[in-house]
Amino acid sequence: IVAALESPARGGSPGSVLALARALGVCSTPGCRAVLGEPPDAPPAPAGLPPEQWRLLEGLLGHDPSAPERGVVLAPDGSSVALGPLLAGIEVGLRRGSGGSGDPLPTLQPPLDPLLAVTLAEALGTSFLLARSGGGDRPSLGPDGCWDDVDDPQNYTLMGPPSLVPDAVANGAMDGAVLGARLAREPVPLAELLRGYYGTGNGSESGRAPSSRRRSDFGALAGPARLEEEVVAVLEVLRVLPPTRGLLEGVGQDEVRAVAARASREFTERYVGPPWGRATVAPRPRAPRPGVAPGTPHHSMSSVSRPARSARTSRRQRSWCSGWPASFVVGSDGYLYEGRGWHWVGAHTKGYNTKGFGVSFVGDFSSSLPDADSLALVRDQLVPCAVRTGRILPNYTLHGHRQLGRTLCPGNALFQEIQSWPGFQ
Repeated sequence: IVAALESPARGGSPGSVLALARALGVCSTPGCRAVLGEPPDAPPAPAGLPPEQWRLLEGLLGHDPSAPERGVVLAPDGSSVALGPLLAGIEVGLRRGSGGSGDPLPTLQPPLDPLLAVTLAEALGTSFLLARSGGGDRPSLGPDGCWDDVDDPQNYTLMGPPSLVPDAVANGAMDGAVLGARLAREPVPLAELLRGYYGTGNGSESGRAPSSRRRSDFGALAGPARLEEEVVAVLEVLRVLPPTRGLLEGVGQDEVRAVAARASREFTERYVGPPWGRATVAPRPRAPRPGVAPGTPHHSMSSVSRPARSARTSRRQRSWCSGWPASFVVGSDGYLYEGRGWHWVGAHTKGYNTKGFGVSFVGDFSSSLPDADSLALVRDQLVPCAVRTGRILPNYTLHGHRQLGRTLCPGNALFQEIQSWPGFQ
């Protein structure tokens, strides 16, 4: 759809996606409109775009705060991304860059970074401000969401009470900031930018998509101190805008700073911190005995995960993951997700679940290895951490799944690799 709208051969023009998004309501919050201006009138369906694609765009780009599931797409890298902050950040980047389009960005008082304001700072500050005034019952961050089907995802549903910053919004905000900063440095066609960032083959291409580094890239762009300052700045701007004056009535600058400090700290801890996550599974009682603790690395079972279609998935597509929950799952986004974890018996290796922990790598590693970062995540971080904290004993043993049952898991390539790891027997 993006390529069609941006293609002059099909009647499109550069920037038409962003103009369309603005017209349909992507940038509808007071702070975003203060930065990017009032949206243009809603255009008719673009020439050359099939009616069903136009209806899809209207549904995706229309902004409805009461339905935060709207506007979320499943990217080729397996992550759920809200289009609003993503496209707002891209527009700021284009306006800042040498190939900028539209009116120049305004200078607001107090000064703020337009890129962080439209992607994250306004939503983050407002969410924590509302949570504070609501007596703490209202969530400030999250929740995650779930797609209805792995192979043909259509509907995205939040898995708990919504905040202004669900996980998909956090992903879209970080991606919008990262891509906006890149566009400010060099102009890149939008379709090319998105393909290069998210990948194109749902895991069929080699290597990991750059989007898997969104957390570290965003952290380098906006550390906690800078994010805190930007949340303060955007809240002070909202203090003088007519739609939001009441929200900050009676809230002093010290309180604004306290809200901003908490917001930036909790966002950083949840989304930009160490590469750990949590997958939702049905728990079973009892933990494995740490005195035995053989590790059993897996690859994803082809009868369940269909690796050719879903090698780029992680916690977003847990409908199949919960059927064979290991203790931990290494997603192809470069992060480690807790399945059964340390405190519950896994269901990864029949006959050995009570004797040790299992780690699954998402993908099929019969002829190729997970990327080096994913391997190092388990070998150099998870296992040493488990030893330091007493989860497993220093003289632990490591096994491949095929050594403990009739299976080809963890694949020939991965099995050959783990034979060089400490503790392998």
